[in-house]
Amino acid sequence: MMTSTGFLRGDSTIADQQEVPLTVAAAEEWIQRTCFSTGPAGRIGLELELLMGRIGDPSLQRPFADDNYRRLFSELRHLDVRGSLTLEPGGQLELSSHPEASLQELILSVHGSLKLLRAQAADLDAILVGAGVSPHLEPRRITQAPRYAAMEQYFEPWAPAGTTMMCSTASVQVNVEAGADDVEIRHRWNLLYSMGPVLAATFANSGWIGGRRSGWKGTRLAAWLALDPARTGVPHFSAAQDPGVSYARWALDAPLMMIRRVAGEWHAPAGLTFRDWLRLGTAVVPDRPPANLEDLQQHLSTLFPHVRPKGYFEIRYIDAQPGCWWAVPAAVVSALISNPAVSDQARGICAGSPDWEAAARIGLDDPGIASRAVQLMALAADQLRLDTSTRAIASQVEEYAEKWTLRGLSPADDDPSAWSDRDQGCALDGGIC
Repeated sequence: MMTSTGFLRGDSTIADQQEVPLTVAAAEEWIQRTCFSTGPAGRIGLELELLMGRIGDPSLQRPFADDNYRRLFSELRHLDVRGSLTLEPGGQLELSSHPEASLQELILSVHGSLKLLRAQAADLDAILVGAGVSPHLEPRRITQAPRYAAMEQYFEPWAPAGTTMMCSTASVQVNVEAGADDVEIRHRWNLLYSMGPVLAATFANSGWIGGRRSGWKGTRLAAWLALDPARTGVPHFSAAQDPGVSYARWALDAPLMMIRRVAGEWHAPAGLTFRDWLRLGTAVVPDRPPANLEDLQQHLSTLFPHVRPKGYFEIRYIDAQPGCWWAVPAAVVSALISNPAVSDQARGICAGSPDWEAAARIGLDDPGIASRAVQLMALAADQLRLDTSTRAIASQVEEYAEKWTLRGLSPADDDPSAWSDRDQGCALDGGIC
């Protein structure tokens, strides 16, 4: 959920002084410079979360013991994947790829890593499933890290959404460079938010929870929409203001979720914002030195906007996908941000689209969302066909659209009992992914 794929470029001078107390001005300046830094616009990465279960149980109906999650993870983490692996609070496995120079390189890299992971899991009588929410099992936290204990406690007022989000959900997080200059950063930031509801509905894959249909096509997104609005959703921005300035102020005004301590719980005083801690120091947190850069970095990792700036843009609104279909949202996002003309078309398609709640609840049952989804998929496929290196990926996008989008459907409309029969959507030669 919160793992970097290696884009982030910090400031070495400040990084060398992580324990030096911060001021409000220094914190705002660091966020602006670091979270919205420029870089080569073509680079792309992925964070794929997968649900783990028993072999022969593709819809994850049977309980998977806590020790099984940890044992499986301990075996998988030693594989030579191109990236890093993380065990998430409910036993989800997250593969965080290295950033790659092109979409084609990314898909080849992630495909190779997933092939290794799935094969090793099968040898251990386990499977890795791409779904936005575990469709049958009750959420439970299996990790004991103080970070996740504090997070669970913080989200208690928003039960059961908090536990569901932490322990039962999985996503495809597409990571793209913020942009080559300040103008491109602003345009990409706005575009990724404007396309969000349509893309979330297009790739919705979480229609079931607790063994029955939830009433939402995007139950995972619904959980996020039900959580603390001070740290989720769409940050409040002034149209006349630079996004880095707006985001820095929004971030510092978010309540603290946790405070690092050498020993004991990481709880934070209720309602205390990071800005308050910077200003008041030990007067409000007497058992800790004043906040420093490491505290700021941790606080930023507890903010969950639909698009999170981390020196690159982490797109968080797409459900995990079955089989190899994870490559399609990566390809669609890559194509739609590839040049200003295409981006302008995408923005025009999405103008006036329904809000996030409608996208999560109704999905492509809404005619307006469905029409926009078809147009975005066609635009992305056309753009991908212009490059010989991505024509096979264009075909995969078109196959996805034919299977679901053109029919007004998404993977959320598939019954979990039929998941074992789903087309895995592999566009590459050779083997599983």
